[in-house]
Amino acid sequence: MMTLFNDLRKPFAISLGLAFLVLVSCKEDIKKSENKTTEISVVTESAKSRIDSTLQSFVDAGNIAGVSALIYEQGQEVYYNAFGFAEKEAQKPMNRNTIVQIYSMTKPITGTALMTLYEEGKFDLDDPISKYAPEFSNMEVYTGVDSNGKITTEPLNRPVTIRDVTGHTAGFPNRPDIPGLSNLLEEKNIYDRETTLSDLGKKLGEIPLWFQPGTQWEYGPSVDVQALLVERISGIPYGEYVRKHVLDPLGMQETRYFIPEEDRDRFSRLYIRTGEGELVKDSVTYSNYTEQWPMTGGGSGLTSTLDDYMKFAQMLVNDGSLDSVQILKPKTVKLMATNQLADSITERSWLPSKGQVGFGIDFAVRVAPPANAEENNGMVGEFYWDGAASTLFWVDPVNKLTTVMFVQLFPYDQIGLHKKFRDAVYGPYKDKSENQRN
Repeated sequence: MMTLFNDLRKPFAISLGLAFLVLVSCKEDIKKSENKTTEISVVTESAKSRIDSTLQSFVDAGNIAGVSALIYEQGQEVYYNAFGFAEKEAQKPMNRNTIVQIYSMTKPITGTALMTLYEEGKFDLDDPISKYAPEFSNMEVYTGVDSNGKITTEPLNRPVTIRDVTGHTAGFPNRPDIPGLSNLLEEKNIYDRETTLSDLGKKLGEIPLWFQPGTQWEYGPSVDVQALLVERISGIPYGEYVRKHVLDPLGMQETRYFIPEEDRDRFSRLYIRTGEGELVKDSVTYSNYTEQWPMTGGGSGLTSTLDDYMKFAQMLVNDGSLDSVQILKPKTVKLMATNQLADSITERSWLPSKGQVGFGIDFAVRVAPPANAEENNGMVGEFYWDGAASTLFWVDPVNKLTTVMFVQLFPYDQIGLHKKFRDAVYGPYKDKSENQRN
């Protein structure tokens, strides 16, 4: 009888075991689906088609001469294309090797160079900049002009810190319409190519700050001050330091202040849009890069190619490393990509036009999904910057996605190129819950 009972129990035990295995398998499948967020491809075939048609439409409308874009996702190239011309008059196509002026996309590279010194313990973010650059020891703050048009000032409430210059809250003026102060800024000509970073620091130290440090966000020469700090703290000229500690280790040989003659046939011309479908070739900025100048600015001045700049973006999305080369530690990249602006800083100039962003260390940082279809699309946690000639790059850690888009257009993106390009990458706006992947 007991034998019969055991024989009957065996099928039941096997069934129970199989049920348990199925349950475990289901739980694993659920867990995998929950973690699938970053495995869902953003740049699908539909997205590629959208990007192509979007970029081509700007060329067809005559509002840009040429444009190119490169996208990596999960460490792999998922999109590249180029449209139009690097030089329209010569019918020279825009392509992957085209060299462009990146203007303010120089800034994140400078910030990276500065933060390599931070990692070595060479400074603290709350150190006064005057500790390393005595030119800033006697700063005052602008309060207006008197009846004779003379600038009036007040003492600093606190010194300008390195944190201030990494977040554009230092107070340096950068507008043409501040009575008295703008005139002084013009007289000093701080961006003279014939001068050095030390010359720039001396000139800036003689100009009153526009506002008390840490009270407003205002774009300006702060990143040039960062380059000066790199020189002073490291004891090495900035151009040499950034080459040795950032550009060369990443293999960014074509990211340069000066373009040698043998590479100038790849150098894109810059175009000024004067009206709908009307472009005029710029004749001013070209010599900035075809002659050797003393100024190696931290805020602007580099040229680059799509693949070169993508190496920089890939280093960032990989938490400071590219292949076997480590430029920054993961915690430093996270610090740079975290909003540093206090809620008390409500005056933020044009920064809100970028969308739901704060500001980290030389990056805009997305803090919320787009509130409506008119705002720039993107993912929370994204950090990025752009350039005066309408270039753009961003790092999307959620999807391990990096994008570089090159164009050479003045004035800065008045045609909605960045907005439409972002929409093409991520798809049309839906709502906050659907647009945000986690």
